[in-house]
Amino acid sequence: MSVNQYMQELGEKARVASRYIARADSVKKNLALLKMAEALDESRQALIAANKVDIEHAIVKNIPAAMLDRLRIDDAGIDKMIESLKQVASLPDPVGSIDDMRYLDSGIQLGKMRVPLGVIGIIYESRPNVTIEAASLCLKSGNATILRGGSEAIHSNQAIALCIAKGLEQAELPAEVVQVVSTTDRAAVGKLITMTESVDIIIPRGGKGLIERISRDAKVPVIKHLDGICHVYVDAQADLQKATEIAINAKTRRYGVCNAMETLLVHRDVAVPLLAQLCELFGQKSVELRGCERSRKIVPQLLIAVEEDWSTEYLAAILSIKIVDDLAEAIEHINHYGSAHTDAIITESYANSRIFLREVDSSSVMVNASTAFADGFEYGLGAEIGISTDKIHVRGPVGLEGLTSQKYIVLGNGEIRS
Repeated sequence: MSVNQYMQELGEKARVASRYIARADSVKKNLALLKMAEALDESRQALIAANKVDIEHAIVKNIPAAMLDRLRIDDAGIDKMIESLKQVASLPDPVGSIDDMRYLDSGIQLGKMRVPLGVIGIIYESRPNVTIEAASLCLKSGNATILRGGSEAIHSNQAIALCIAKGLEQAELPAEVVQVVSTTDRAAVGKLITMTESVDIIIPRGGKGLIERISRDAKVPVIKHLDGICHVYVDAQADLQKATEIAINAKTRRYGVCNAMETLLVHRDVAVPLLAQLCELFGQKSVELRGCERSRKIVPQLLIAVEEDWSTEYLAAILSIKIVDDLAEAIEHINHYGSAHTDAIITESYANSRIFLREVDSSSVMVNASTAFADGFEYGLGAEIGISTDKIHVRGPVGLEGLTSQKYIVLGNGEIRS
């Protein structure tokens, strides 16, 4: 069977399964999730062994350290996947919920009902945990899904797929509700993103190259983000202790994630006391620092930041630093160079915080908090399918509600239109 035929078959099966899962009740969906969690727990050794094969292959191929970090599965990672499944199971089921019911002058009652999107194709790199997160969110939101992970995680993903299949079987749900693509042939991606007759939405998760390709070539609608160029702005009225702790956490908690700070903006009035201390702390963590001319006058050992730095997602232990004259300049810099992902202000000024919240055009905007919180799990969504920087149809971490749409419903009692 050719790759195109194989993918076509997956799509046809997913379409049939989508109609079944769309009408499944919450009890059955939650049971499947909990049984998946049990299967993961019982399969720890098999999961870690499969992941070890992927890690060994990745090391031979010299994949970047950030990608290697995302690829790795250990007991703590399995615990997090299990917790994610349980949290999704505990969340309210969005399917069938009705909002905005109201009577109109004609006598009819109008409202909106939340419904599944249908079949969701998810294309991702490295992170095997995405297999569980995507499967759980799509299942709970009443969607069928086709998951295509990267070749570097094929053994890990197939081991996880067995756990998913066990959960579906024990809940008496069709296996085709969640299908994990078993081929590493890149042609599978090309076919998946053009299957308009059987796939309703494509969600890519991975590097900029992957997402640009999907966005360019897809015929199916795409929910995406390209970069995570996140900023922390330290205002003139900031608590500098808060600023220090937040900046260190936003950058160094994990380097290879899309919510890591890539540029630190500092108001000129607090630059001298803040930068000397911060740069020493970043130096202790071996973070390479690149600064504007004004910041280099305060900390001469900073490397020179060039224009390209302000629009670069490093995903590494590198940070750009820029001194700004005021809040307006900080906001202008963020809106010009940022990627509309996550940006934060550190300030004790209520007025400045509200201006920042209103004017920064990003999917998550924060006050006195680390950008590391921009995450579906941290937002209480149970997990996330990705973080959308689009403005249509969903923005920010995409959880259960983001994987549904709404349709108008009308309730009448024999009314006719004049």
